[in-house]
Amino acid sequence: MDAFLAALEPALEAALPAKADCHPTLRAAMAHGLLGGGKRLRAQLLAAGMRLARYDQSVALLGASALEMLHAYSLIHDDLPAMDDDDLRRGRPTCHRVYGEAMAILAGDALQAQAFATLGAAIARAGLDAEQALAALDDFAHAAGPLELVGGQAGDLEPAGELAPAAQVEWIHRRKTAALIRSSLTLGARLGRAEHSLLDALAAAGLSLGLAFQAVDDLLDQEASREELGKTPGKDRALGKLTLPGVLGAAAARAAAREHLESALRQIPDVPAAEPLRALARRLVERRS
Repeated sequence: MDAFLAALEPALEAALPAKADCHPTLRAAMAHGLLGGGKRLRAQLLAAGMRLARYDQSVALLGASALEMLHAYSLIHDDLPAMDDDDLRRGRPTCHRVYGEAMAILAGDALQAQAFATLGAAIARAGLDAEQALAALDDFAHAAGPLELVGGQAGDLEPAGELAPAAQVEWIHRRKTAALIRSSLTLGARLGRAEHSLLDALAAAGLSLGLAFQAVDDLLDQEASREELGKTPGKDRALGKLTLPGVLGAAAARAAAREHLESALRQIPDVPAAEPLRALARRLVERRS
C-alpha cells in the first residue's frame, strides 16, 4: 500500500487534462479540488479489493484516480454556498473560495466527466471483456447517480418526512457515503477480474464499512478540532442536519460504528491477501481525523 500511495499523487496529476489543452483556470480549480492531500480512502479500498483478485498497479492507479476524481467533484459541490457553505477542506480554502462559485461548479462537472474517461482507460488497460467492462461502468455510474450518491446528498438537504429519524439517517448514509465506498471495493475486484462470489462479499463489506465510516465522521464533526479535521467542525449541527450522534447520542453512535465494522470484517474473505483490507477497515473506525 505504501508503494501504491507514493505513486498515486503523480497518477492523479497525470489523469487531469493536459495543461496545453485545457482552460488554465478550470484546470487549476480541478487540481485544487483533486490534489494536495486527503485520506485517499477510496483509492486504498480499490487497491485492497484488487489484491484479492489479480493485482496490476498501473490498472489500480487509473481506477483509483477515477474514484478520487468522482469524490473530489462531490466535495467541491458539497462545499458550495447552496449546499454546506464551507470555507475549509483538507486544511485549505475550499475551491469556490479560491476560484469563485461558477468556476468551482465547472471544476466539479469536469472532474465527474474526467472520472468516467479515466475509468475507461483503466478498463482498457485491465483487458476486461465487454460484459465485465459494462458491469464496471454500470456500478460506477449507479454509485454516483440519483439512486445513491446524488440521491443521498438530496436527502441530506431535504430529509424525507415519512421515515423515523434513525431510519432517515441510515437512508442518507447508505447513499451519500456507503455507496461509493462499496463501489471502491467492488471496482477494484472487477478490474482484477474477480469471481462473482467475491464481488458479492465485498459489496456487503463495503456497505457496512461505509456506514461505520460515516458514523465516525458524524462523531468527529462534533468532537474533533478544526486542525484535526482539516475542515470546519460543527457544521452538521449548525445546518440542522440529521446525524447519527444527533439522533442516537454519541455512545450509541460509537457502538453502531463498531457493529458495522464487525459486520464488514465478517464479510471480508479470511485469506492472507485480505489482511491489508482488514487493517484499513479498522483504521477507518479508529481514526481521529
